[in-house]
Amino acid sequence: MIPFYNPEKSYEDNLTEGPYGVFSDSLVMEMEGEPKYNFFSYKVYSPFGIPAGPLINGKFVEAALDKGFDIVTYKTVRTRKYPCHPWPNVLSLEIEGNLSLEKAQGKLIADSNYKEPLSITNSFGVPSTEPEFWQKEIKELVKKTRGGQIIIGSFQGTKKEGQSVDDYIKDFCLAAKLLKETGVHVLEVNLSCPNEGTVDLLCYDTERSIQVVKSIKNEIREIPLIIKIAYFENDDILFYFVKEIGSIVQGISAINTISATIVDKNGEQILPGEGRSRGGVCGSAIKWAGLDMVKRLKNIRKKLGYSFTIIGVGGVMNFDDFIEYRNNGADIVMSATGSMWNPYLARDIKEKLE
Repeated sequence: MIPFYNPEKSYEDNLTEGPYGVFSDSLVMEMEGEPKYNFFSYKVYSPFGIPAGPLINGKFVEAALDKGFDIVTYKTVRTRKYPCHPWPNVLSLEIEGNLSLEKAQGKLIADSNYKEPLSITNSFGVPSTEPEFWQKEIKELVKKTRGGQIIIGSFQGTKKEGQSVDDYIKDFCLAAKLLKETGVHVLEVNLSCPNEGTVDLLCYDTERSIQVVKSIKNEIREIPLIIKIAYFENDDILFYFVKEIGSIVQGISAINTISATIVDKNGEQILPGEGRSRGGVCGSAIKWAGLDMVKRLKNIRKKLGYSFTIIGVGGVMNFDDFIEYRNNGADIVMSATGSMWNPYLARDIKEKLE
């Protein structure tokens, strides 16, 4: 099936010409009955959606809603225009079984031969249009949203050379403020992309994450806030992180990707440009990590008596994957790679949920 984001085209071409395949046919999946699943204070038709990443503008978001994805995330935005990495940005990966953390320390071979079980690397660099553009788009999308469907606005701060910690945190807050002005239902702050904290990932810097999250909540007040985090190998570090932040936020989404060195069949860097020897791995090979985080988050939530919503992401390719996440503690389940290559995934899940 044709993916709704075309990896054979540039990010800019996808922005202007996409979405593709089924997402371009303008057909709407009709909703039946009343929405019965809880998502914060909202009711949705299904506890399933698309996370930050593949829905790169309003056309993609609207198409996802039309095809029955009930919780959809407008891709991560910034307080200023930010460029995308050069093409290619998505490639298929040759991975036998799970991508263990040990295996991720080696090199993974990439090409454009997409086959099941599907795993991919993505390397975009979190591009963003200017706020004037994405604010206008999201405002229009919120007006068009049907009952039983929700739009999440994803955002992050941007590090700049010579920037103080205070300015860095203020940039997060400004992004949150600009998103709040659109009337979007829920906000998600991305703490899980490389080079955005004092260590590899901001979510691995608990003290800085606390500062950022508290400042954001002071800005957005009653609007639900989700934090997107990566895989935590150490149980004690994860427990401390959740203990300190889990009472501030309303949702925790895990995981983003697992980072690995990406090469061609000759062992050479395949993603062009400085700093692109590594890419994030998505799809089937990281399902184990998403499930593991969901189980651990559920146990920690119970132990601490917290009430945050758990959003499971990673390797959800079909109904069985969705149910496995739900059975292991995910309140909400999301799929990026799976939904890109199967735009009917929400329909398939809803048919078996009934």
